[in-house]
Amino acid sequence: MRILAIDTALPAVSACVLDQDAAAPIAAESIEMERGHAEALLPLIKRVMEKVEGGFSSLNRVAVTVGPGSFTGIRIGLAAGQAIALACKAEIVGVSTLAALAAPLILDPFDGIVAAAIDARHDKVYIAAFGPAGGPLLSPRRASAHEALRALGAGPLLLVGSGAPLLAKEARARGVPVKIASEQAAPDIAFVARLGLAAQPESAPARPLYLKEPYVAAPGEAQEGSAIERGAGAPVAAPAPA
Repeated sequence: MRILAIDTALPAVSACVLDQDAAAPIAAESIEMERGHAEALLPLIKRVMEKVEGGFSSLNRVAVTVGPGSFTGIRIGLAAGQAIALACKAEIVGVSTLAALAAPLILDPFDGIVAAAIDARHDKVYIAAFGPAGGPLLSPRRASAHEALRALGAGPLLLVGSGAPLLAKEARARGVPVKIASEQAAPDIAFVARLGLAAQPESAPARPLYLKEPYVAAPGEAQEGSAIERGAGAPVAAPAPA
């Protein structure tokens, strides 16, 4: 099976093509950016696909990150992924950004809890946690650091993501053993692809599942919070080691 993975949910635009059981993508590109995802995505996908023998017609599946992340970014990626899947008559699956952030850590043995956290602003994080074998321990949710640590328990914790420093500060204040593996803002696109290969379309739909309902401001009223605060999340199991 050959998969095209797309991520525009966080501060990056990324795509790669990966063959099942391959050690590395056939082609991949990622550009860090806060804005401009819509303008950058299709040219980036075109550059990636130009390096793939057989082009779009060789694709069997498309994977797209469904959040949590930027409200607008999620929709940009989903629209592109759905259009490509339809044109190629390929399957499409959704991948959680939290699962993709955690996936590299799950492949290395760790006696404790792996938690992926994305900064949701206003002292909140989007968080999901996984056990040593990659099984979900805490489903994706939006919570304060205090609430998240209470749900995670006594640790030890291995953290990844832009929300890791906030969680680590709270963990240390509570005496919970904690280590930050990475503060990366966006997942490695190769792991989005691997999760997409492991997913099943019926249980990992390519649609945003909101952790917080969008806030619609009344006319003349300032809208509270950022776009990332109105993101989405869907749990996806971590891949087996390649």
